[in-house]
Amino acid sequence: MNHVVAVFSPNAVLNKNAVRALIAVQVVIVCLLWFFSPFALLPKPGEVLNAFGDLWEQGLGAELITSFYLNIQAIAFSTVVSLLLAYATVMPFFRPIVALLSKLRFLSLVGLTFFFTLMARSGHELKLSLLVFSVSVFFVTGMADVINGVPKEMFDLARTLRMGEWRVVWEVIVLGQIDQVFDVLRQNAAMGWMMLTMVEGIVRSEGGVGTVLLDQNHHFRLAAVFAIQLTILLLGLIQDYGIGLAKNLLCPYAALTLERS
Repeated sequence: MNHVVAVFSPNAVLNKNAVRALIAVQVVIVCLLWFFSPFALLPKPGEVLNAFGDLWEQGLGAELITSFYLNIQAIAFSTVVSLLLAYATVMPFFRPIVALLSKLRFLSLVGLTFFFTLMARSGHELKLSLLVFSVSVFFVTGMADVINGVPKEMFDLARTLRMGEWRVVWEVIVLGQIDQVFDVLRQNAAMGWMMLTMVEGIVRSEGGVGTVLLDQNHHFRLAAVFAIQLTILLLGLIQDYGIGLAKNLLCPYAALTLERS
């Protein structure tokens, strides 16, 4: 009874077993609501599984590999570009430039696609550049906020150890905030999957799960659409878990700091 009350109490802290039980109950409730849904257009779990089997036989696995490889490339390039731009804000010359780039996150890619097409030498480069742009404008914004939020005391401490300004940047901003990089990466890496359908719809020569999803949606095969969407969700969760695992392996001190706080 105490656990039930705690679940609905503000700022309550649950033990791991209680959290697992809560998640299991919520998953069961969602599955029951889905299975007994009164909406005729909502495909049932069995229909989704059958559609997934048919899609897999038609080559869905290869399409997933194509899209996953494209997304990993986009995340890698976005991370490098965004970190370089964010770290460059320690120099006053680059601060207005990065501030302007961060504002581009409000732009739609409709219309901009033409300019990316002119710059790209192949369909793959076009898709990659669109994904990199979509992720980078959000990534650089998050990293700039992380750098701006570094306490002044950390810089002063580094200077009292007689470090030069570039050494201060390396120790305080680059190494000192590397755990935050993984957090910002987790928040923005999902943008690649959200934009995947659009960019693969623009360039269909390489295929990809986005093209399959658009085709199924065009023919109003809702069970297949749900199967693809759930597959993308699963891949996204695996990707998110992998980034979190990398953070725990490379920055174990971050978990210790969180527990103390």
